[in-house]
Parts: sequence; C-alpha cells; structure tokens
Amino acid sequence: MNPEIDLSNVILKTERVTLRPWTLDDAQAMYEYASVDGVGQMAGWVPHKGIDESREIISNFINEKKTFCVDIDGKAVGSLGIEFYDEKLFPEFEDRKVRELGYVLSREYWGQGLMPEAVKETIRYCFEDLDLEILLCGHFDWNRQSERVQEKCGFRRYRTLDYVTRAGKHENAVMEILTREDWLALDPSMKV
Repeated sequence: MNPEIDLSNVILKTERVTLRPWTLDDAQAMYEYASVDGVGQMAGWVPHKGIDESREIISNFINEKKTFCVDIDGKAVGSLGIEFYDEKLFPEFEDRKVRELGYVLSREYWGQGLMPEAVKETIRYCFEDLDLEILLCGHFDWNRQSERVQEKCGFRRYRTLDYVTRAGKHENAVMEILTREDWLALDPSMKV
C-alpha cells in the first residue's frame, strides 16, 4: 500500500546535497536543467518548453508534498520524489508500506556521485523516519546511469514492465526493489 507522506517541512542534508521542499523561486533553475535535451528523456518526459511549464510542475510538487528539490550550493539542480507506486502492478505488496523513488539531475552534475548520495539519504529517511518496508525504483533498460545509481544504493532487479512515457512511447522499464531488511544488512559503506 502507498502510505501518505508529507515532505513540505522536511530538509535532509548530506555532505554535498541538500534535499528540501520546492519553492516557486526555483522555477528558473528547474527550467535551466529541465529544458536540456536528454535530461527528461531519461525519466520519460520531454524537455520543458518554457519557464511556465517548470513553474507548473513545481506547483504540483508543492501541492503533492512528495518530491524533494535536489539543491547543490543553494541552487535547484534536480528532483527526488518518494512517489506512489502502481498498486495494480504489484498486488503482492498490498499489506506492506511501499513507495517508489524517482529522480532527475541536471546534466551539468552527472558523473559526480551526487544522485547516489541523495538517494541513499532518502532511503535512510524512508526506512528510519517514515517506517516504510519496501522501496521500488525503476529505470529504462537503456538508462545505464540510473541503473548504476540504483545498484550503488543496494537495489536489485525485481521485474521488467512495459511502460508508456508521458510522450506516449513504450519503453522496457526495469523495476528494482530494496526492502528494509536488505537495506539493514547492507555493508555500512553502501549506506553513505
């Protein structure tokens, strides 16, 4: 089941990343990374066409209270959501507290280990503070960067699904899983 969460007053910090609530003042920064070709496609959406689109998405993030702003040195450079998973696709979890992680990062910051750092802190928060039992996380089968983030964070392959993107394209989506028990058993170096 998808338990309710509210991230509107939550701030998490790692050595290099702050995960914080979005504000409408972040619209320009979001537009800067979300309008770059190749960024959104990694997560199944097309580049933003204008700052109004970024502002609308931030408004949704604020209202839904489930998506962190990934902040580096005071600037929004990505998002990390503790999303609802599709309960119809995973009926085996109906009695478990489960959510799905989703993330995107500005191309300018790729390859620096920032997203694994942010995801690991979010996993800790989900299991320790939100008392979740299972986290899911997906990536398209061709998206090696997201696959590598999930691998570094302890996720393991669970199932492959046919996923229809917001652009209407069918993709093979690899769903990964991390249980609280598996996370607790991870080598401590995998958790930070």
